[in-house]
Amino acid sequence: MRLLIEKGLMFGNLIPVESPALVERYNRALAHLTGRTTALPDFHIDISGFSPEIGDEFDDDLYLNHAGVNRQFILLTTEQKRAPLLNAKFSTSRGILRQFITANEPALFALSARDAVAGELVNSIFTLDAPEQLLDIRRITIEADTTQGTVATAARLTGLIDRFKTEPDAWWDDVLIAEMIGLAQQTGDLTRNPVSLRQMSFVQENFWTSHFGGLYVFRGVDKPAIISVEDRKGTRKIRDLTVIPFRQTNAVARFLDENRLVEPIVKARGVDAVAILRQKMDFIVAEVASLKGEKLEGATRRDLRALGRRYGADLPPEWQGLAALVRWAEEDGAWPTITSDHPAYFYTLRATRGPDADLVNMLLAELSPLDVRQLFICHKEAFYTAYRTWPEAKQAYVADFLHREYMVDKAGTRDALFGAELSMQEPDEATATGPWFAAGGASDEMIGRVGPWGAVRRR
Repeated sequence: MRLLIEKGLMFGNLIPVESPALVERYNRALAHLTGRTTALPDFHIDISGFSPEIGDEFDDDLYLNHAGVNRQFILLTTEQKRAPLLNAKFSTSRGILRQFITANEPALFALSARDAVAGELVNSIFTLDAPEQLLDIRRITIEADTTQGTVATAARLTGLIDRFKTEPDAWWDDVLIAEMIGLAQQTGDLTRNPVSLRQMSFVQENFWTSHFGGLYVFRGVDKPAIISVEDRKGTRKIRDLTVIPFRQTNAVARFLDENRLVEPIVKARGVDAVAILRQKMDFIVAEVASLKGEKLEGATRRDLRALGRRYGADLPPEWQGLAALVRWAEEDGAWPTITSDHPAYFYTLRATRGPDADLVNMLLAELSPLDVRQLFICHKEAFYTAYRTWPEAKQAYVADFLHREYMVDKAGTRDALFGAELSMQEPDEATATGPWFAAGGASDEMIGRVGPWGAVRRR
């Protein structure tokens, strides 16, 4: 993993904790949450306050996330909102933490100037012993305070101030006044510097979890289901939700199509579909060439085309299917038949616009693992796991490519692949036809009737 770290592709954007004062605050919060402290003089933390160096020191990457269920967090600065979340067990955790920090930024800025803020993402369960328990997770509530209880103290002082203002004899209540003065010495002037934190909770309907080999839970769609990375033999339902394993590609495709969660890349608006497809083809060529012992670091698209010609007979059906689609889009060739049991099928799709687009693109990335760029962008955990198994030549090529062509313009690359951020306004249906469908081939009406590449076959 050294190459990834050197090029900023792993442990990037972590927050350095270097001063003795910040280390001391972190240790106070760590002892408050876990009863442990670190002996390290400096380290780095993610959005939740987790430090990979402390994880190594404790030999415990879940020291702030016991059993991988109720993630605890330590906030030393509001700048943590820009950091990644390492060792994610749920796809929603980083978004929840980021929203909490953003919504409470002024108060957190004031609080973290003197102390660390410690808290927890609380749900209704404490351990996960069976997949059924995942369906008990409906709402995530954030509980947070400083290690000295400043927020709770401020709430208590606010209540006393209200009593002082409303009770007719409060001016002569020496006990009340003394208590207010004592609490104010701990909190400061609340009228000028409020320290209350918004009580926030989040409904968790659709999410990914790494538990039980990887599950995608979709409850908030028309036809709910659970997509399972592993084949859970004998498990067809978890409570009332159908379980669809990855290997049942027809059933996965049918689920995505029936819930209108995906669209063909060639039909998507505002993207250069051919460029995206050709890049996916290059990644597949790199996979084949690396297995043949070719050196790939610094390889250009021209180099990969040459390698593709050299190893044309060895290119897998994923490449062949994408090549047929490119011929149709560029040269008005024959409309390719890419059904849901074709290995290229999921490489030709992206998520439709909607609140679950990130989760669906994450699922598609895991279903099309040879597209290393989408895997890195949408599913870091799966990318790092796959990276460890690749030949050194492929590791070097992928690290170099992502460093040169993704890290320099992350936002631009994401917009080019998945579309710009959506406004709240629904898109104009009159402009829903993409450039390749205007050029010929299958009509929108046909696609509406039979799905992106033809009727989904039923076994």
